Amino acid sequence: MVGRDFCLRRNMRYNRHIILSEIGQEGQDKLSNAKVLVIGAGGLGCPILQYLTAAGIGTIGIVDFDEVDISNLQRQVLFGTSSLGKNKAEAAKERLIDLNDSISIIAYAEKLTHQNALDLFNQYDIIVDGTDNFETRYLVNDACIITNKPLVFGAIYKFEGQVSVFNYQNGPSYRCLFPNPPEKGTVPNCSEIGVLGVLPGIIGSMQANEVLKIILGIGNVLSGKLLCYNALTLHNSTLKIKRNEEVIQSVLKEKDVFHKKQVEFHCEVDVISISVKDVLFKDNIQFIDVRELHEQPKIENFEVTDIPLSTLENNVDKLDVAKKKVIFCQSGIRSKHAVKLLQALHIQNCFSVNEGASEIKNIIKNHQNER
Repeated sequence: MVGRDFCLRRNMRYNRHIILSEIGQEGQDKLSNAKVLVIGAGGLGCPILQYLTAAGIGTIGIVDFDEVDISNLQRQVLFGTSSLGKNKAEAAKERLIDLNDSISIIAYAEKLTHQNALDLFNQYDIIVDGTDNFETRYLVNDACIITNKPLVFGAIYKFEGQVSVFNYQNGPSYRCLFPNPPEKGTVPNCSEIGVLGVLPGIIGSMQANEVLKIILGIGNVLSGKLLCYNALTLHNSTLKIKRNEEVIQSVLKEKDVFHKKQVEFHCEVDVISISVKDVLFKDNIQFIDVRELHEQPKIENFEVTDIPLSTLENNVDKLDVAKKKVIFCQSGIRSKHAVKLLQALHIQNCFSVNEGASEIKNIIKNHQNER
């Protein structure tokens, strides 16, 4: 009797799938037997996870070591104010179980690394990339090549997004499109440049759609194609991607030593980075905030020169040539750009602060409390 009630509830839940002739009960069973691993429970991961959970994917893994911050709530729709401070993977699982308690959801509250990637990927059928940094993106791609898993890719930038499926049925990989990662710090993330809140929902939903098509064996999978979407114009374009066998083989050669690798990026220009603790309250220092003006408020009890990075080249007259220039931003990326720019202009004694504005504020507050 219990089994009959369970089947009735299951059929009611997935009725709109089952009555589709292209899916039916057989297709829904495929979804129930599928195992999908989602890397990242952020802007892209949230809609991906919601729709895969609602669709009845039998086992869903979530990898994310980050915690929910109030700035996430603008676009990471799985979370609310009650989630603040919680691990994203665990908070997402809690919400998703309420959405569908008939499937298995596994939270991995840890960072994806070369040491754990292969073991994790081998447990799943499809890998979905919801990350926001190039280090992890290339790690995910290479691990998918080695474990022979299809990779559903998505990326967002301000008002634009991209979707593709890599390593699917001998199709191209991410490295076939972008063989090498950009120099560290040359491409800003959402916290640096911003993103339209609905954009990750659109792109993440497209990624979830590709996952369902792969499992069900229907439609045209975006393998060998990169779909580019513009939220402002609603313009779509599709670029063709060719498989680069030499690139694929170079990754496969690393199979035996993959778990020992560490991600390394090298800057072409030597940028001197320092900790704000080393220069705090010292004489002959000019602190320069290169965040945009709308990103502030200012840090209290801290004398700062505000010059947004976008206007720095035209405001070098605000720099005190007699002082050391200590530059900071939100997280340390733009401050390095600023130092490189000033070095190119032959302006000396410029330093990038390791800490971001929030951490600087905390350091100053703690310093004052200790006095």
